[in-house]
Amino acid sequence: MKKNPIKRITPFAFIIGMLFITFIACSSDSMDDTTEDMEENEDDEPIVTELHAAYGAFNTNAVTVYLDGSEVVIETTGLPNHETVYWGEGNTLYRDEPDVATTPSIMSSNNNATTIRVDATPNLSGNTVATDFNTIGIAVSGASIFNDQEGGGPLDSAAASLDWTGAHIGPGVYHYHLEPIAFSDDDENLVGILLDGVFLYGRKCNSTGDYPSDLDASGGHTTTTQYTDGEVEYHYHIINEVYSTTGSYLAFAGPYQGY
Repeated sequence: MKKNPIKRITPFAFIIGMLFITFIACSSDSMDDTTEDMEENEDDEPIVTELHAAYGAFNTNAVTVYLDGSEVVIETTGLPNHETVYWGEGNTLYRDEPDVATTPSIMSSNNNATTIRVDATPNLSGNTVATDFNTIGIAVSGASIFNDQEGGGPLDSAAASLDWTGAHIGPGVYHYHLEPIAFSDDDENLVGILLDGVFLYGRKCNSTGDYPSDLDASGGHTTTTQYTDGEVEYHYHIINEVYSTTGSYLAFAGPYQGY
């Protein structure tokens, strides 16, 4: 009489089946873990649904600010809301400045419109990045902010063309090199937003009412500001050091930290 082959196969099939079930269970656990990790990573990246309160300080006649996904778009006519010789005679905001060695351009005949895009949540975990010879930010007035260089060289050579608020035209747009005393004069006022998405304030700090003593190489530190509702936030300050023979202070001299 032949033995029943099923009785010989059953133990082997049982073992294979258990291994298969164990593999499926482990795979399921692994997938669950991966899903949880992905959810945790997503939780680490806050979704920005409204603009930072500081944008409310910008000149709405010149500047339009809106969210586009994870970025903030700042569109400006580049035309500031304060007086300067660079408006040209006949303009209601023209200011006679006989000591300024003006550049040939005036704002009424110059295309100052500029658009920048910045991260709604600045990335402060990367390397610092040097500024370039162009718009490095937009001021609350609507005009551009430039660094401490002029045409690839030191600002000294062009300092005579700077108006009463540390700005001039050339190249291209009206822009500030120095502390813009038209709206931030030895105080804690908001100056503007830089290309890395970090805000720039005047020489004093809102959290103490005095000049900050803990600024990093970019002129930044982490404290509360008048726009953060008690929460600390990394931001820049105009450094309280007179630049060369100008008798004023550079708007921004360091590398960006927000990259």
